[in-house]
Amino acid sequence: MGQKEKFISDIQAGYTFKKDYFVLGGAIFNREPIEGLQIKIPLKTINRHGLISGATGTGKTKTLQVIAEQLSLKGIPVVLMDIKGDLSGLAQSGQVNDHVIWRQKMVGEPYEPMAMPVELMSISGEHGVKLRSTVSEFGPVLFSKILALNDTQSSVVSMIFKYCDDQKLPLIDLKDFRKMLQFVSNEGKEELEKEYGTVSGTTVSTIIRKIIEIEEQEADRFFGEPSFETDDLLLKDRDGRGVISIIRLTDIQDKPKLFSTFMLCLLAEVYNTFPEMGDMDQPKLVLFIDEAHLIFKEASSALLDQLDAIIKLIRSKGVGVFFCTQDPNDVPDSVLAQLGLKVQHALRAFTARDRQMIKRVAENFPISEYYETEELLTSLGTGEALVTVLNEKGVPTPLTATLLRAPLSRMDILSQREIDDLVRDSQLADRYNQDIDRQSAYEIITQKLERASEIEFQREREAEHERARKTLGRQKTPPSVVEKLSKNTMVRQLGRTVMRELTRGILGTLGVRTRR
Repeated sequence: MGQKEKFISDIQAGYTFKKDYFVLGGAIFNREPIEGLQIKIPLKTINRHGLISGATGTGKTKTLQVIAEQLSLKGIPVVLMDIKGDLSGLAQSGQVNDHVIWRQKMVGEPYEPMAMPVELMSISGEHGVKLRSTVSEFGPVLFSKILALNDTQSSVVSMIFKYCDDQKLPLIDLKDFRKMLQFVSNEGKEELEKEYGTVSGTTVSTIIRKIIEIEEQEADRFFGEPSFETDDLLLKDRDGRGVISIIRLTDIQDKPKLFSTFMLCLLAEVYNTFPEMGDMDQPKLVLFIDEAHLIFKEASSALLDQLDAIIKLIRSKGVGVFFCTQDPNDVPDSVLAQLGLKVQHALRAFTARDRQMIKRVAENFPISEYYETEELLTSLGTGEALVTVLNEKGVPTPLTATLLRAPLSRMDILSQREIDDLVRDSQLADRYNQDIDRQSAYEIITQKLERASEIEFQREREAEHERARKTLGRQKTPPSVVEKLSKNTMVRQLGRTVMRELTRGILGTLGVRTRR
């Protein structure tokens, strides 16, 4: 048996599965695709997560598009983080050309252009279904980690959450939490310290500055109501295809704190609300995080620990998570070690640092007797990639250079009119795009302080009235002649003069009479 025949035999054995799968592309040997030798992805292992990486212009986004399409056709809902804005084309049919026909012939799959069922979503000012969450739904632990607080500061956050729970004060948005911070450091300080302990003004000031930092990146748009229900990510269309929810994030590329906050919240909410599913034949939901370096670049160590824990545990909920980035080293080793499917597009070696990075990437793949992995990483063409996946028993399949199939949907963005039409026809937009500002902690505490101020003002008025009443009561008692005279200097002086003259007159008269 020649080397090519042995290669074909190994690939056929390694990529034969008993359960359902989809075709990702066709195998390449000695730089040439082998017609009909398919590279398949078993649905059973999609919840073991994955990585799509490669240099700019090598076809990462189209690979992401292909996998999303195939999952949707299998009835699996998908969530896509669209940072660059080039995934909206999934909502329209692709176009046939000679290159697409040749590529599909090599892969051994027919090409039938079709539009996918799509919901456009947004956490910022983009058109689409508004995704929001309340501060209460975050909880004190996650909220503290997002703000990168230390243990002392986190304990104050936990105290505020506990006080709000005890007092039935809803924490909806960031202004609610800021109002509570002002309350515990001023008017409510004495009340809280009796029940929950001393609160440092310096600690409160630090937390407020942290909140201002994420507000500067427009995180206040994300906190609020109506809160998005994760079950609405599990929709299917009338044909049984999974709906692809595209979260449009083109206007937050320079706001990594907001992006990482949103991503961690979404993963935590999915994990907390989805039931345990055990070992499933196919995933319940798959999330794709494009430009994943934005999450890890600005995330604190506490945030990374939380993300690492969620990635480990969320697969038991039937959820797969795929990261898409240029350099696989952007993903921490603790997360990278958990990714079962790896699709590695070409890398470029322009500098010594690039060559070191390529060497490290090559070491992350299984050893292959058919490829010089480090050399192949720099010579792959556009739409080609090195692929390895876990088989149904959890064992990595042979590393294979793969000609990836072409997307069935449009490989370009939607026009503004097409976006508007898609949002108008959305089955979720009417429910989530209304603004609700119900009474929450901000209003309740403000009213409480206003009532306390009114009561204090009323007490002061009553005290003034009481003092005035007592004064007026003393003035109503009729004064004696002597009191009246004593109150006026002129009257007192006049009285003395009259008395002296009377006395003198009487004495003078008596004196005259005596002398006579």
